[in-house]
Amino acid sequence: MAAPGYSSPAPGYPNPPYPSPPYPTAPSAPPAPLPPSPGFHDYPGGGCSVPPQHHMHPRPQLEPAGGAPYMPVSSGSNPNALEYLSQIDQILIHQKTELLEAVTGFETCNQYELRNIMGQRIFSVQERSTVCARCCCGSLRPLNLHVCDYTGREVIHFVRPLRCSSCCFPCCLQELEVQSPPGQTIGYVAQTWHPFLPKYSLMTESREPVLKVVGPCLMSSCCGDINFQVKPLCESRSVGRISKQWTGLPKEIFTDADNFGIQFPKDLDVKMKAVLLGACFLLDYAFFERSRNRTERSTVIG
Repeated sequence: MAAPGYSSPAPGYPNPPYPSPPYPTAPSAPPAPLPPSPGFHDYPGGGCSVPPQHHMHPRPQLEPAGGAPYMPVSSGSNPNALEYLSQIDQILIHQKTELLEAVTGFETCNQYELRNIMGQRIFSVQERSTVCARCCCGSLRPLNLHVCDYTGREVIHFVRPLRCSSCCFPCCLQELEVQSPPGQTIGYVAQTWHPFLPKYSLMTESREPVLKVVGPCLMSSCCGDINFQVKPLCESRSVGRISKQWTGLPKEIFTDADNFGIQFPKDLDVKMKAVLLGACFLLDYAFFERSRNRTERSTVIG
């Protein structure tokens, strides 16, 4: 059954092909009622010589330019950041180009902007890692990603430990922990061993698999997008997609700043949406992040 307040699955799919969460998802808080129309409620009745007193109500404050649209108040069931994710089915991710890194080749901390389909910025993401980790480990470096809203408050936290990149080491593959609010784990992204396909499992906080992300055997970004399909555990069909978008030849050659797009069912559990967002960042570091003179990886082997 679809989450409360949202449309039912598309015709032909009597039930969603992905598992429903074991916990109910509370609906978002209803919007506050509009103030009464000014000038038509606060004056004496008929026969009075006092003219009507038009009471002007203050104009609502607008969000700062480039800020997020309406961010609903938490209903108590989901973390505040996930309330907004429950209303959308697409996210655009733009990595900022670092001038120092493009000119000198010295690896710096990555920065991202998350936007909705209307181009409005909803979240910003800042990497935190040490200089030693960036220089010695390159794209495999352990790091933390801080996801903040337009007020600068951290709402989602990603933790990536140091792991291997090759399928030749099945006991120590890529992993990412997802926290929201920071300090409270809501899920994990873990690479699943496969000899030639990139596969990742999206798991709950108890490490129960819910969805899978499956990529192509050979990832070539020459003048085209690279798509990673989001599938149920049986891998019978696709229910979403993570796309590494083509950004143009100069940007692809001289920088490692990438653009991604994420599509998922609108009625998907909001915690799984946050875990799917973490999977996108893990894919970026695992396959599309250059380190000094090394090129991007094109397979799970190298």
